[in-house]
Amino acid sequence: MPIDFTTTAEEPGGNRCALCEREVQRTSRHHLVPREEGGRHGPTADLCQPCHSTIHLLLDNKTLARHYASIEQLRTAEELQKYLHWIRRSRVERISNRRAGRR
Repeated sequence: MPIDFTTTAEEPGGNRCALCEREVQRTSRHHLVPREEGGRHGPTADLCQPCHSTIHLLLDNKTLARHYASIEQLRTAEELQKYLHWIRRSRVERISNRRAGRR
């Protein structure tokens, strides 16, 4: 499922990613409980594209729904620690969609 970038800033640094807490140009809406797991009308968080893509690369929807239904829980996910350490020190705005090769 493609990621919808719904929020854009007029000026660089107008948005903050809820996960890595960096100021970025664009964020996308992440359903904290994935839509296919019943979270269609549940809480969402605005994430930068690298964080959003990496979450869905490293964690499947069932795991997200059961264990990581809040930003605080996502920040503690062992699978994301190395990534979060890297991205918080990076100026990267976009990474390629690495999910395409996933089986």
